[in-house]
Amino acid sequence: MEMVKLYSMEDWRTLPVTKWNIKQPSLKDVRENAMESVPGVAFTTTGLRLGHGAGYYDKYLMKVKEIQNVAPVIIGLAFKEQIVDEVPIEATDIQIDTVLYPD
Repeated sequence: MEMVKLYSMEDWRTLPVTKWNIKQPSLKDVRENAMESVPGVAFTTTGLRLGHGAGYYDKYLMKVKEIQNVAPVIIGLAFKEQIVDEVPIEATDIQIDTVLYPD
């Protein structure tokens, strides 16, 4: 995974701020990433993910796919306790490729 490099505090100060008041690079700074890791509340072993309900990662991953014209491999990061049989899903939910968790 390639990170956006910040060379000075000025670079950090000029990052756009989201509606949640979080500094992050704009989508024009998205590089071709082979992999994206995503958190979640719960995951299934078939690639379904339950987030916190705002759709932040789903929207971001759709934009990355549009910019790159190819979907990155999406990996969920979880604890064993977060692996469940089912999670509620919506049409806009992005399925992940695999879940990494200690077993």
